[in-house]
Amino acid sequence: MSQHTASASSSPSSVPGSGSGSGSRSGSGSSGGAGVPVLSEEAREALDRGRPVVALESTILAHGLPRPRNLAVGVELEALVRAEGAVPATVAVVDGVAYAGLDKAGLERIAGGEGVRKLGHRDLAPALATGATGATTVSATAFLAARAGIRVFATGGLGGVHREWATTQDESADLALLARTRITVVCAGVKSILDVPGTLQRLETLGVGVLGYGTERFPGFYLADSGEPLDWTVHRPEEVAAVMAAQDALGGPRSALLVARPVAESDQLDPELHDRVLARALAECAERGITGQAVTPFLLGFLVRATGGASLEANLAAVRGNVRLGARIAGAWAARA
Repeated sequence: MSQHTASASSSPSSVPGSGSGSGSRSGSGSSGGAGVPVLSEEAREALDRGRPVVALESTILAHGLPRPRNLAVGVELEALVRAEGAVPATVAVVDGVAYAGLDKAGLERIAGGEGVRKLGHRDLAPALATGATGATTVSATAFLAARAGIRVFATGGLGGVHREWATTQDESADLALLARTRITVVCAGVKSILDVPGTLQRLETLGVGVLGYGTERFPGFYLADSGEPLDWTVHRPEEVAAVMAAQDALGGPRSALLVARPVAESDQLDPELHDRVLARALAECAERGITGQAVTPFLLGFLVRATGGASLEANLAAVRGNVRLGARIAGAWAARA
């Protein structure tokens, strides 16, 4: 597949050049920034023509799902975006090259798991410089998508403030990155293994807007309702696009907009089971002394095993719904141009 470089200014119409490549380009990486990320031909053409494009993260493929199901889910999510009339751009780093839009070989490489690192925003520079291959988290995906001129990004759940924050000062890099990145993120709230009220407080402090989509309560990722109230609710993609336009017109800090869409109650994890298993998972995590980036994969894996896979199915149901909504919002945004 032909690939094209994105402008460092994130302007879809100011591309300094183009190149060729594939999802598994070889080499020692790139230390320059003007061609980061490399856009798929499909995504570049859509941006040039003002068509809707939706960014998708790749961490769920490399680190969030078992093989070979992860690859099938990656293909499915891209198909859901296309079914809604938008173009998918799965974001990842392959052999030191950042991509927004992977071909089949690129998806297979990321889903293969072998040697695929987990990359946050802070990891991008060393990954590009050393020729590493990695799946992008919310912070890295949002950063690269915004650089490419992609305005809408759909994911499962955000990172946030960790429990025991007063002691550990541990919070996801997603929050600070979203405070300075103009992108609309469609999610199912933050992962319920985190401190949800603490995360909402941090988002308020950082100036990141939060809209409930069809709900007045903040979603709880696996659960439709975290119990936390929201200040603003919208019901249609066009309303989200109007908020995005008003955000741009106001100027000021270029912060993100979060659109929090709850998983359907019929698809959510049983709340009693969720609470019981999460308490056990947190206790075991503390006993083992697990910290840092290892905490989230451990807790999520524990929930999958202890719920017999029910948490994974709730996760996927949330992601599918978010991806569909993200494509519709991208369509509404493109229609305003």
